[in-house]
Amino acid sequence: MAGLAAAAALLALAACGTPQESGAPKPKPDPTDAAATTTATATTAVADPAHAVPPPGAFDGKQYGDDLLLVSQDTLSKDDLAAITGVTVRGKPGVAASTQLSYGQFTVENKYFNIAAVDPAEYRRFTGNDSARFQEQWDRIAGGEVAIPKRLEQELVPDSKGYLAVDEERIHIGALFPGGVGGVDAVVNEKWGETLGLPQDNAVLINTGLSSPQVVRKKIEKAFGKERFSISALDIVAQSGIDPGTYQQAIPVGAFSDAVGVYRYTPVGGGRIAPDAAWVKAHIVTEVVPILGRVTCNRFMMPQLKAALAEIQTTGLGDKIYQYSGCYNPRFIAGSTQLSNHSFGLALDLNVPGNQRGTVGQMDRGIVAIFKKWGFAWGGDWAYTDPMHFELARIVNPG
Repeated sequence: MAGLAAAAALLALAACGTPQESGAPKPKPDPTDAAATTTATATTAVADPAHAVPPPGAFDGKQYGDDLLLVSQDTLSKDDLAAITGVTVRGKPGVAASTQLSYGQFTVENKYFNIAAVDPAEYRRFTGNDSARFQEQWDRIAGGEVAIPKRLEQELVPDSKGYLAVDEERIHIGALFPGGVGGVDAVVNEKWGETLGLPQDNAVLINTGLSSPQVVRKKIEKAFGKERFSISALDIVAQSGIDPGTYQQAIPVGAFSDAVGVYRYTPVGGGRIAPDAAWVKAHIVTEVVPILGRVTCNRFMMPQLKAALAEIQTTGLGDKIYQYSGCYNPRFIAGSTQLSNHSFGLALDLNVPGNQRGTVGQMDRGIVAIFKKWGFAWGGDWAYTDPMHFELARIVNPG
């Protein structure tokens, strides 16, 4: 029971108010009650009835390792799923257990995070002993809340009432959990997956049992081709944040789904990535814009960028922009394995001197206001400021 008590101590449960409540914090569960929560059928009130699913019930103790995460851009068909889970290694099953999930990415302050919509009763079996057995976490996910790993509590910061912004939606944070599945940064239930527009059942989490995950991955790649899915070895992801040299896919949800689509890329070392050439051809263009001259950005952003810069110029603020430091830059954020909006050509940096990270910055606030009017977010508003940075936040039609 010591492991359960440790899990309870680490699980910092946020306020669990219904829409009618004021957002006042609910008392945290007593760590000594953790064992009792493993046998309860439901330990907390439903926070979001519109997004609630039936609670998972008491945990039966059956658990599996998280070895491979396979992601497709579309729903996996029954035939594809059968072929994937039916892979054999030396005449024996290569897949001991699996569960489907809906998988995509959302952005917070220029960083992309992976979100999975899951069946709580099944997904919990793959998350490690302490997480699987802590009943309240899974009841909260079923009740319409989101769970995030404790390692990200400084990056996925809720608002004053405990809600996390996921695209244009707000989801109450119900749990901060230790461990979890590599490659998954936020967990919600299937109803939230539908609201967020995640591709339904486009991913499968696999336990390979006694078979080597690398051998099973090669078998799947041989059957389907290396570029049909992205397949990550989760033990490597847990250590370094990404499986180096493997084909990857980013599937942003919400406002940017048209501007980005499915972003296919391969990490190539040194923090750099190589996007799929067809994606680059379809999305990245070089054009002349007011004030800055020639820029290379996402073609979906160009109309709004041109409109913002034209207004800045006509209002006499053009001379306040004295440096342009780039837009499209396909690489990970420095010191991480996270993609930024620069990788998609949906962000630009201006006036780097005087606007360093963590400072208030010297960016002219009139310029900031005009960019916001034309659908851009400003890094100077973030918890850890980046006042040189502007990124597309919503679609605005210049008319």
